[in-house]
Amino acid sequence: MTYIVNDACIACKYTDCVEVCPVDCFYEGENMLVIHPDECIDCGVCEPECPADAIRPDTEPGMEKWVEFNRKYSELWPVIITKKDPLPTAEEMDGKEGKMEFFSEKPGEGG
Repeated sequence: MTYIVNDACIACKYTDCVEVCPVDCFYEGENMLVIHPDECIDCGVCEPECPADAIRPDTEPGMEKWVEFNRKYSELWPVIITKKDPLPTAEEMDGKEGKMEFFSEKPGEGG
């Protein structure tokens, strides 16, 4: 099992999760994070840290597409291990549905 980040993270990009991850398996895009599914050790400490409820176990229904999404972008984006401020749009976008239209494939800064 692994954990994934879904579209609830888009345009929020809270990074509370990266500080608690013992294996540094989070990767940063311009406006969201992803988890490398092969690096995640299924400890679950990140899930309750996400204010946007964007981190889910891959055992939930419909998560297969998110495992592949996370795998793809974790191989393209830099690792992030340091907590940063959320995006300026975080409060406004937190909880909104259909955020894939705002997704950016561009990498973040990492760090």
